Amino acid sequence: MTSTQPVRRATTRRLAKATGGGVITRTVLPGGLRIVTEAMPGVRSASVGIWVPVGSRDETPALAGTSHFLEHLLFKGTSRRSALDIASEMDAVGGEFNAFTEKEHTCFYATVLDRDLPLAIDIVSDVVLDATITAQDVDVERGVVLEEIAMRDDDPADLVHDEFAGALFGDVPLGRSILGTEESIHALTRRQIHGYYKRRYTADAMVVSVAGNVDHAEVVRLVRAAFADRLEVDRGPVPPRSGPAHPPHGAPVTPILVRPDETEQANVVLGCRGLARQDPDRYALGVLSSALGGGMSSRLFQRIREERGLAYSVYTFSSGYADTGLFGIYAGCQPGKTDEVLSLILTEFAAAARGELDAAEIERGKGQMRGATVLGLEDAGSRMTRIGKSEIAYGDVIGVDELLHRIDAVTVADVTAVAERVLSRPRCLTVVGPFGAHEFDGAV
Repeated sequence: MTSTQPVRRATTRRLAKATGGGVITRTVLPGGLRIVTEAMPGVRSASVGIWVPVGSRDETPALAGTSHFLEHLLFKGTSRRSALDIASEMDAVGGEFNAFTEKEHTCFYATVLDRDLPLAIDIVSDVVLDATITAQDVDVERGVVLEEIAMRDDDPADLVHDEFAGALFGDVPLGRSILGTEESIHALTRRQIHGYYKRRYTADAMVVSVAGNVDHAEVVRLVRAAFADRLEVDRGPVPPRSGPAHPPHGAPVTPILVRPDETEQANVVLGCRGLARQDPDRYALGVLSSALGGGMSSRLFQRIREERGLAYSVYTFSSGYADTGLFGIYAGCQPGKTDEVLSLILTEFAAAARGELDAAEIERGKGQMRGATVLGLEDAGSRMTRIGKSEIAYGDVIGVDELLHRIDAVTVADVTAVAERVLSRPRCLTVVGPFGAHEFDGAV
């Protein structure tokens, strides 16, 4: 990851028309901070997010879980506000304030009435830029993070996904849990966390996204005031990601990983390495995912649940990262039915790779993607997330109409090609349930 080149004066351009009569506009401020807004005429809300390109991929083994731990700590207080002040000011205007950490970025966001946007921008900026991170707060929040890890371990449907990433990518940052481990969280010190914060949370690499009943010029003015002298600081290049970002090309996956657990249900993930987020085939992969396991008419839902009643929950999923990705299917079933479920999944994977998904299935898959794209953008928070994530991940934001056009352009041949490309890769099976460690040897 390299730093955005410093920009000495603000530059603004309109990126696209937004649905509902608004526009998407981007300004780059001196120093490199990017501000992206989407105007939504007719609504009375506004949502602001500050996106930091820092996640669990940026951590050494000794710092495992720091990005997520830091997300918690930034809410504990700044030089201007205590944790109670932050909560009280947001509650006083009926706003929502939260954050989330992913593999490659962290986002802090707030949603308020449009008239309260100045307060929301001030609070979110204050938390992100000026957290105190005291030793006492580290000790208190350590217990909260450890409880979160324990909750994950007690939820096999969550645990199996973390185990899958570890088996698929190995002992590199991308394969490790965002939460870290009990050992790493116990060992982290205030000095380590604070140093990570100062090195990584730099304005030149951040994105501010705002959506709702907003005026772009006013948003830029408010963000300028909130970031103040941080905009002119030239910190040099952002530190490189620690260690190998992903296994070397062709590195083997762990084909079978069983986590014995006395659960009533078997939790199964079967998948392989997918596509990087910039891969031109990503739209075809999305259609493939929808056709295979994205809805009630999908192949796997019909075969596994509707025709045989083998599982209540079955779905496909995929994630794209800077230089790689993952693709898989999750199923929850009775332990005695696991073999049959796996057999059906493997059969449908092979059929898709042979080009056996027909035109009607592909069209339904495209319809699923179109619906998910549009129906998920009915409020300011979802619009803010879309434009912010697009800017931080791709360096660009396209309009919804262009996104729909790219989905529409996917052909049956495109889906067959990406199915053959991805589903022929070495597979990884991860199971959490009442099984022996070697019970599925040779299954894939």
